[in-house]
Amino acid sequence: MPGPLEGKVALVAGATRGAGRGIAVELGAAGATVYVTGRSTRAQRSEYDRPETVEDTADLVTAAGGRGMAVPTDHLEPSAVRALVDRIDDEQGRLDILVNDIWGGEHLFAWDTPVWEHDLDKGLRILRLAVETHAITSHHALPLLLRRPGGLVVEMTDGTAEYNRDTYRVSFFYDLAKSSVLRMAFALGHELGPRGATALALTPGWLRSEIMLDQFGVREDNWRDALERVPHFAISETPRYVGRAVAALAADPEVARWNGQSLSSGGLAPVYGFTDLDGSRPDAWRYLVEVQDVGKPADVTGYR
Repeated sequence: MPGPLEGKVALVAGATRGAGRGIAVELGAAGATVYVTGRSTRAQRSEYDRPETVEDTADLVTAAGGRGMAVPTDHLEPSAVRALVDRIDDEQGRLDILVNDIWGGEHLFAWDTPVWEHDLDKGLRILRLAVETHAITSHHALPLLLRRPGGLVVEMTDGTAEYNRDTYRVSFFYDLAKSSVLRMAFALGHELGPRGATALALTPGWLRSEIMLDQFGVREDNWRDALERVPHFAISETPRYVGRAVAALAADPEVARWNGQSLSSGGLAPVYGFTDLDGSRPDAWRYLVEVQDVGKPADVTGYR
C-alpha cells in the first residue's frame, strides 16, 4: 500500500542526527522523497566531529520505505542553499514540506552564564547557526514550496511558546535563539497562510538524541540506566516521536488549522494517534511544568 506521503517531496534541513534524522526517517516511512542536508559527511566531519553523516540519514530514509537524497549543505552559505533548491526543482519540480531543523550549537552555549560572561564569538555563532540559517533556507526554498497549494513549513525549536515565554532557557544566547525560531513560525504563518501554505513551530520533548545518550553514557537499548543519576530523564523520547508528529502534520488535509502556532510532539500525539517507538506517548512539556520545575520527585505516571 502506498504511504500517505507518496509522491510528496520534503527537505529536512539539518538532518544529520537528532530530531532532523528522526523526522527524515518518518517522512520516508510515510512514502515521501526526502532531501536531507547537513555538514557531516562520510568524507568530512563538521566541527561536531561525530560519526553520524548525512549519507547515513539518507540510507535510513530509503530503508524506511521512502527515497533518501543526501545533499551536503552549509545553510549559512546562500549560494549553497540556492543550489540545493535548484537541484530539488530540477529533479522533482516541487517541494511540499520544508523542515528547518538547523542548529549546531550544542558545543557553543554555557549553562546559566550571563551575557557579559558568555564567550561572545560563540554566542554570536549560535545566533548565526540557529536563526540566520533558517532565514536563508526559507528565502530560497519558499518560492518552490508555494508553487503548489498545501505546502507545510515546520520550524524546529526547543520549547513551546508558552513554556519559553515564562521560563529562562539556559542562557541569553540559547534563549534568544530558540525564541527567535518560534517567532519565525508565527511570522511565516502570516506570510504563507494567505498564499495557501502552512507554517508552524514544533518542539520535541527531552530528546534521546545521539549526543544526549553519549552524554549520559547510555545507548537507546539501555537508556533507562541513566535514571538513577538523572531521574527526570524518564520522560525522554526518541527522535522518531517528533518525526511521527511531522509525518502526521504533513498528511493532514486540515493542517492549516495549526498555522502560526507552537506545537509539541507530546501535545500532538493524542490528536493524531501516534506513539513513540515503545508505544508510549510522553508529554514532556506538561511534565516539566507540573513535576520537574516545581521540584516534585520523578514520576511519569500519567505523562507517557
